[in-house]
Amino acid sequence: MRPGPADGCLRGEPTSGSLHVLDTLVFVTTTQNRVVIAEDEALIRLDLKEMLEEDGYTVVGEAGDGEAAIRLAGEHKPDLVILDIKMPVLDGLSAAERIAADRIAPVVILTAFSQRELVERARDAGAMAYLVKPFSKPDLVPAIEMAVSRYAELAALESEVSDLQERLDTRKVVERAKGLLQSKHGLSEPEAFRWIQKNSMDRRLTMRKVAETVVETLSGDEEEG
Repeated sequence: MRPGPADGCLRGEPTSGSLHVLDTLVFVTTTQNRVVIAEDEALIRLDLKEMLEEDGYTVVGEAGDGEAAIRLAGEHKPDLVILDIKMPVLDGLSAAERIAADRIAPVVILTAFSQRELVERARDAGAMAYLVKPFSKPDLVPAIEMAVSRYAELAALESEVSDLQERLDTRKVVERAKGLLQSKHGLSEPEAFRWIQKNSMDRRLTMRKVAETVVETLSGDEEEG
């Protein structure tokens, strides 16, 4: 395998169909394809379901409000939850916060609004990605893949390091190493993390140690260049 960071920060204002990775610490991970969707507009919910099913996902629960979404997520333990922000009873941000707190699944937030404040609120609520409506399947699928990948990555760091401060420090150096692997070796962010994780297991070293070696080696290459 060839030997990242998307640092989770947003650059520029969100636009229709645009994907934004949110830098959030969450836990449990999975790579399957069972999804709960929550959208109060029935036609949009139907379109979303069709997009997902066309790409091989299984919609195991549909909700029209945030409370129902939380209940379905708890019942089905899906691999992903997609929430619209503006819903009755309980809004999507509040639902996302509770789902993230329960370590159920990664969350993708949908909204017709593009204010940076909402993006920041989505991040703070525990969402892993934010997608602005209207969007198409080519917009949706990368959002899902990135959310699940980021969720898995953070879960791996969580399982390796129990102390919060040490986990944050580890994450910083892993992000730096990923960025170098991406820029120097053309890896995607998920590929860069998998490379670090695989080398950690193969060499029986912590991911932090592998990441520090990557940073030292590739940063040295930059200085020599």
